Amino acid sequence: MGTAQPALNQERGDTGSTSVAGLVVRLVLLALIDGFTIWFIFQQLDNEAPVLAIAVGLITLFANVVILRNQLFPIRWMLLGLALMAMFSVYPILFTANISLTNFGSGHLQTKEQAIEQYEKVKYLPEGAGAYQFTAFVSDDGQYVLWLQGEDGEAILAKPGEALVAVQPGEEGVGELDADGIPTNIELYERLNNITIFRHLPALQEATFGEGDRIVRIPNADSAAELAQKYVYDSEMDTLTDQATGISYRPVDGIFTSDTGEELPGGYQVYIGLENFTQFFASPAISKPLILIIIWNFAFAFLSVGLSFALGLAVALLFNDHEMKGRKLILTLLLIPYTIPSLISILVWRGLLDPELGIVNKILESIFHWSPAWFTDLWWAKAAVLLVNLWLGYPYFMLVCSGALQAIPKDIYGAAEVDGAGLWQQFRLITLPLLLVATGPLLVASFIFNFNNFNVIYLLNSGRPVMANAATDAGHTDILISYVYKLAFAGGRGSQYGFAAAITLVIFAVVAVMTLLQFRYTKMWEEVGENV
Repeated sequence: MGTAQPALNQERGDTGSTSVAGLVVRLVLLALIDGFTIWFIFQQLDNEAPVLAIAVGLITLFANVVILRNQLFPIRWMLLGLALMAMFSVYPILFTANISLTNFGSGHLQTKEQAIEQYEKVKYLPEGAGAYQFTAFVSDDGQYVLWLQGEDGEAILAKPGEALVAVQPGEEGVGELDADGIPTNIELYERLNNITIFRHLPALQEATFGEGDRIVRIPNADSAAELAQKYVYDSEMDTLTDQATGISYRPVDGIFTSDTGEELPGGYQVYIGLENFTQFFASPAISKPLILIIIWNFAFAFLSVGLSFALGLAVALLFNDHEMKGRKLILTLLLIPYTIPSLISILVWRGLLDPELGIVNKILESIFHWSPAWFTDLWWAKAAVLLVNLWLGYPYFMLVCSGALQAIPKDIYGAAEVDGAGLWQQFRLITLPLLLVATGPLLVASFIFNFNNFNVIYLLNSGRPVMANAATDAGHTDILISYVYKLAFAGGRGSQYGFAAAITLVIFAVVAVMTLLQFRYTKMWEEVGENV
């Protein structure tokens, strides 16, 4: 008994020291993580990326709780995976949601401060200001001076940050004048001719010469002028005033607008609430074709999955007999559509179905003296899209069903034959239910993929034929994702990232609800659990 007690105390002491060492390691690790996180958050706030800063802060807070609480010890082994999942799965959704509440897009890519800075760089020629012909000189260290010649014959030497002065040869290092009244040389500076001037022109246009109220700038290679700042920002009144006209502009939804409604070109990014969502659902130009597109979108996804699964299953059943001669060769040939990139296959099919040069129509013309209008007729265009998608999708289900068929015990079919079940009854009551248990989640995943199958729609016919009387560029074979692409990026109005983000969230919600409903009412996960 006496021997056991010291051993127990020694064990407890070792455990305690180990716990203390582990705690120290955890605290040091957390200090490093938290220090880096704080630095990273401030960097993102400076870069005006608050969503990323908040996401990283929340993930780090979660990591602190998991590492410090012993009750959450099992989660520590998954901490890195959970953090990466949050960053690469959850954060993009939050980022998209944030963008959907803004007017982010062409003309609204920058912040208000950046927009004001750009406006303040705009110059104009005030009435009565001097305009000059100029000759530029450059020093060895890249400094410039200008020799200006006004309409009245006055000659002026202009240097950056110094007052404009009229000089004579011999003054300020100015050499003798040539026949055109231009110095042959200026001390420490080399004269630029009509050829070398273009190499220096970008730097000259960025530079300003003179000081005070007389600032000379070079708008082009032919002249210089006393340009003034066109727009002046008043931070107290939050207005931008045009010095040339005296008109003041106030910010309205990211655009500087005058009292008469005149808008300055360009703008900046601001939050506009649910305006993007309202535009999508309430705008007649958008909502009118939207119902037809949504109906076709669901039909396209269901038909694509159903036809591909049916053909793949039929081929798998047909070649399920391992004694069939040439079986491996035939199956290999049937897998060819799956080995070729879909981009190439779609473009090949586009050529095959071409009404003028396509081989498909030529064969039909020679046999039946008739050929479908694959790209101009409403129903034939939809049939073409489904046909091409069937070609792309059936090899996948053929592989899946072939593997699933091998997993079905042969004894079940023997018992069914004893009970008098025919081939159709065996397929309907045994093969298909067991296949659906194995392939059910894959069918749902295929539905989600085809619901957003942008490539086959856009590359084959760009959603054509166009809907008649539609105010937007909507086609009868457009699905939501291709229609949104046209609205947001291909409508001739520039890129509308905020609008595209809003519709992306709508599509995400629709797909998520459809997925949950399919899992719930088909009871796929429950059936899998019961059969494990």
